[in-house]
Amino acid sequence: MTIPARRRLLLAGAAASLLPQRQAAAQAADYPNRPLKIIVASPVGGLTDNYARMLADHFTARFGQPALVDNRPGAGGIVGIEALVKSPPDGYTILFGSTGMFFQARVMYRKLPYDLDKDIAPIAVFPTGPLALAATEASGIRDFKGMIERARTTRTTMGNYVAGSYQQILAETWNREHGCKFELINYKGEVPMWIDMASGQIDVAIGSYQAFAKVRDKGLRPIGVTGRGRSPRMPEVPTMIEQGFSGPVSRLEAAIILVAHSAVPVPLLDFLGKVAVETNDTARSRTMRESMGVPDAVAGRTEGLRMWREDGPVWIREVKALNLPVT
Repeated sequence: MTIPARRRLLLAGAAASLLPQRQAAAQAADYPNRPLKIIVASPVGGLTDNYARMLADHFTARFGQPALVDNRPGAGGIVGIEALVKSPPDGYTILFGSTGMFFQARVMYRKLPYDLDKDIAPIAVFPTGPLALAATEASGIRDFKGMIERARTTRTTMGNYVAGSYQQILAETWNREHGCKFELINYKGEVPMWIDMASGQIDVAIGSYQAFAKVRDKGLRPIGVTGRGRSPRMPEVPTMIEQGFSGPVSRLEAAIILVAHSAVPVPLLDFLGKVAVETNDTARSRTMRESMGVPDAVAGRTEGLRMWREDGPVWIREVKALNLPVT
């Protein structure tokens, strides 16, 4: 083979290897040119749904393209995530879900209709803020230690609304480490859980400040908050860590994660992450975060990848250690 011929072959090979990158760049440059679908793997009304609708409104205002929210709750997020994975990986279908759906689910379910390692890519992280731990006044529980002491000797019901959720991990951890008798009562969403608690049907629950605040005056008492810092909406309520809760689980914080199919070109994933972060500067976002007691802002794709790399393995390890029943 002559040198010119060899050079032509090398140049052709190099051009072919760059073709997918050029196609992805061209696709990103033309994006968006049609409606966006935002799947929410939980019911209407909770914090996740609120974030999705906030992003939808920002997307529409920013680009003049409709963004439609499609709530697909069920089976601990499986219904929604499966719908995402079966959609074309073109960046026009994205999904909001909880950390439990992406990390704990790998341990909680024997077989999933998708591969969470290979099929899902993070876009952005939407914070939940400190979650409220509350008890009914009728339960007699006044603080975190009192809750643990009561649950050691008395069956104590606790609300849960996603299989493998942060709430479930906490309850099972307390049962294992403190000999408690927490019994999980499962709900199809956070709102019905709080409604039942307000009517005295469960003793304890953990959830967003936004949802808790709507029923706080119905005989409920906040006895702690999750995470490392107090809630700006309830600064008088100490964290569970301040009240003696320790261990790896205590340091983990649940989050709401925006994801796409992993086959979506990286330039589009990065672009969508930047669009999500833009919502921090909107009046609606500032008002919503303040009313919900969420001190942190939306973080982009870099934080999503960090959670996948660092926090995910910790969640998975802690859930495995609990030896929970596998569905």
